[in-house]
Amino acid sequence: MSDQIPPQQPPYTDVPPSGPTYPPPAPAASSGLSDNAAAAIAYLTIIPAIIFLILEPYNKISLVKFHSIQCLGLAVVSFVLQVGVTILFFILHAIPLIGILFLFVRLAIMLCIVVAWLMCIIKASQGAWFKLPFIGDFAEKQARS
Repeated sequence: MSDQIPPQQPPYTDVPPSGPTYPPPAPAASSGLSDNAAAAIAYLTIIPAIIFLILEPYNKISLVKFHSIQCLGLAVVSFVLQVGVTILFFILHAIPLIGILFLFVRLAIMLCIVVAWLMCIIKASQGAWFKLPFIGDFAEKQARS
């Protein structure tokens, strides 16, 4: 048997590239949500409405700002009406059958608020500037300023 020495490779001097080079990602041009989607999401609770009024890309968009302010106004009006009806009930609770009357008043108020809330969500998702009475004028003035 002959002892043959395998041929030696020359020393490795060239280092291959570590991998493909990719261009850096492009900066985000938008907020990720369409204006209509952000305006509709503002009505889900008061939390998104407050967030949209604080965060930079959304507080510059007048449609989102309008619907966020209108959502907060609707929440305040709802709270004030419910507190007012409750206080009135406690004042007049001695009158017979007043409890049944206030039950229907409270249900009517909540039904009106829910219908207004749903209409606002639908109109906001369509991109419309749907204004509620009293609240909408204030919201529009604030959003356009």
